[in-house]
Formats: sequence, C-alpha cells, structure tokens
Amino acid sequence: MTASINASTSSGVVVTSDTSGSLAVQSNGTTKFTVDSTGAYGQITSGTAVASTSGTSIDFTSIPSWVKRVTVMFSGVSSNGSSNFLIQSGAGSVQTTGYSSASTLVSTGSSTGAVTTNGFLLYQAAVGAAFTFSGSFVLSSVGSNTWVGSGVVARTDGSGIVMLGGTLALSGTRDRVRITTVNGTDTFDAGTINLLWEG
Repeated sequence: MTASINASTSSGVVVTSDTSGSLAVQSNGTTKFTVDSTGAYGQITSGTAVASTSGTSIDFTSIPSWVKRVTVMFSGVSSNGSSNFLIQSGAGSVQTTGYSSASTLVSTGSSTGAVTTNGFLLYQAAVGAAFTFSGSFVLSSVGSNTWVGSGVVARTDGSGIVMLGGTLALSGTRDRVRITTVNGTDTFDAGTINLLWEG
C-alpha cells in the first residue's frame, strides 16, 4: 500500500493498493519527499544565489536544523586582494575558531598550501586579485554538532586546482555559513556563490 499526502485542492490523504510500501509527501500532485523500505529521500534545496561582487563577506543564514549536508558553490569568485578565502559556519553566530583545516594549490607541476584554525581554508598562494575560483565545498554532519568538509575548486583564470578539507565542532545546531577572507578586509569583486542543503 502507498499513502500519498497531497496538499492540493482536490485530494487529501490518498491510499493506493499496491506492494511498494512507500509514503509520498506531495504538493499539488508533485512528490516532494518519499519514505520507503530503503530510507527517506527528497529534493535538494537551493539557497538564493548571491553575486560576490562587493563586500568583505557573504552570509547565508536560517539554514534549517534538520540539514545534514551543505554544499557551497563558487562560480568565477574573486577578490581584490591576496588574502586566502575562508568558509566558516556557526550556531547562532559565525564561529571563527576551533577549525582544523588544510588547503593545497596545485598548479603547473608545483604545489603549495597552508593550515588554519579560523575556518575551512581556500588557499590562493598570495597571488590574489589575479585568481578566480569555480567549484564546490561539501560540509557534512558526523553527529553531535561535529562537521567535516572537503572540496575541490578550480582556478578558472589559469591552470590549477585547490583541494581543501577539515573538521569543526560547533557549540550547537548549525544554522549559517559565511564566506570571507583571512584578513577580513579584502572585498569580493567577481562571481556568484550559492548553497545547496539536504537532510
């Protein structure tokens, strides 16, 4: 038997006789979330894309408490300076300490990198304004407000990729993500940033 909870004007709870044994939550006839014998699954939610063309930080707030994975997406993102980028998270406010993070830039046969405790580091080797980045960083819940992150971001102005990863223990339920720079004063001057999240 399948039960579909359908938020439309024509039907409420619809029970269908079959052997699939699933629960489908629908809105106006379109399934948004399904529970069956293999687990629960549904659509990935997208935030609102933000143009990273000004300001010293980009904030995404009000991330739902049930979210277990957040993907930060960069498209042609650049700053006007040479300070490395930081991805920070938080519960009620942005946490600026307690990270264990490393990042490496691999370019034209060489590599260089750095570590930090102030955020998940996106390393740009102090070249700065010449760099633009496109790629993604995934932040996943381990449990008990502990999060791990990993990502690969391409240097789209030339040859090279940045690999980054790390871990963070939050004091509460994560509800925000910030993208900024280590010095906190360089400003964004190109590109777009957005989030995806899922439970």
